[in-house]
Amino acid sequence: MAKTKKEENQVMENIISLAKRRGFIFQGSEIYGGLAGTWDYGPLGVALKNNVKNLWWKRFVLDRDDMYGMDAAILMNQNAWKASGHVAGFSDPLIECTKCKKRFRADHLDDHSKCPECGGKLGEPRQFNMMFKTYVGAIESDDSISYLRPETAQGMFVNFKNILDTFHPKLPFGMAQIGKAFRNEIAPRDFIFRVREFEQMEIEYFVAPHAWKETFEHFVKEVHAFIADVGIDAKKVSEHEIAPGDLAHYSKRTIDFEFEYPFGTKELYGLAYRTDFDLKAHSGVSKVDLSYYDEDKKERFVPHVIEPSFGVDRTVLAVLTSAYAEDELGGEKRVYLRLSPKVAPVKVSVFPLLKNKPELVAKAQEIWKVLKSEFGSVMYDEAGSIGKRYRRQDEIGTPYCVTIDFDTIEKGTVTVRDRDTGAQEAIKLDDLVSYLAQKLGS
Repeated sequence: MAKTKKEENQVMENIISLAKRRGFIFQGSEIYGGLAGTWDYGPLGVALKNNVKNLWWKRFVLDRDDMYGMDAAILMNQNAWKASGHVAGFSDPLIECTKCKKRFRADHLDDHSKCPECGGKLGEPRQFNMMFKTYVGAIESDDSISYLRPETAQGMFVNFKNILDTFHPKLPFGMAQIGKAFRNEIAPRDFIFRVREFEQMEIEYFVAPHAWKETFEHFVKEVHAFIADVGIDAKKVSEHEIAPGDLAHYSKRTIDFEFEYPFGTKELYGLAYRTDFDLKAHSGVSKVDLSYYDEDKKERFVPHVIEPSFGVDRTVLAVLTSAYAEDELGGEKRVYLRLSPKVAPVKVSVFPLLKNKPELVAKAQEIWKVLKSEFGSVMYDEAGSIGKRYRRQDEIGTPYCVTIDFDTIEKGTVTVRDRDTGAQEAIKLDDLVSYLAQKLGS
């Protein structure tokens, strides 16, 4: 049965509450009343986000022999943004209430005559450039203008020639980058979905003009494979083909991979066929030749580009949404995150059954150190009852808990508890590392 709007809002509120309560995500500048569209990742949020990025980098860079990693500067020469079309055209329609003065994106409003907040009259829509403008150097002048990049793509296009000259790759090949981007959103909303500072994982994949369709379909499959990697619910993912009249100025074909968030079905990832627009644009403005010479065919041409684009923050939100669950275990209601072990911020947690028994504490800390050296993300917890400790670990998505009890001292066994089922199993201490390695898939 489909959830009502009220139920969907409650799920979102529950996720936001859990994220703060357990140290995943905090409101930016919270002690000063916050800053709209900014969020800070706490210890568990950073771990989750890094696991997502590491899986992406492994799939799209480390496991391939045709990809070159990049980390381009956030600030670029302003001419790069003129060439890309961002200075002239990177804008959204802004509409302002004449009464309360609140601003909205016109394309997000159903009724352009009435303010959704106060009911006042709305003004006429006008275009609003979303780039953050700044100045480089001591003097503020037209020549010193720069921008916080609104996307990571252009940093790769302007380095295309550097990759050719340094590594001499043959087509097809790609450039991959993970980095921050900034957009002065008119109305940031929906937690970390639409924000002013965010992180992207992007690829610019260069192909011969005739090979774009085959490459496009290849990356459609790769996007779905990555969705499975991070544990996003595939049943909530759909493909949306962008109509020709709605395509961006650089695109000849674009698919949005949409996810069913609690607040609606929205874009998660994008896959665009950018043709040769970007390289030609930068070549024209910079006067630098950005063509490719095919040694085998003895011909020179400007490569075409396939761009898979992934938002890190939107991925984190989709992962949390997919993992969030409520059930009843042992006669008690519980909230837990069914996170894949690949992205879970804590893989294993180790407990002494009783913290007032020195022999159990000493043994638990010894086992914790062994598991930490083996798996890295391992937590030690001795605060509160064993039941409360299990619930804390369930809420942060820890797949397995290891309890050290008197059988550990006498028989050399530990109790391993499964997060999803609550089932407990006695495992010989000598077999613990291999048992967990198999369960965690490491």
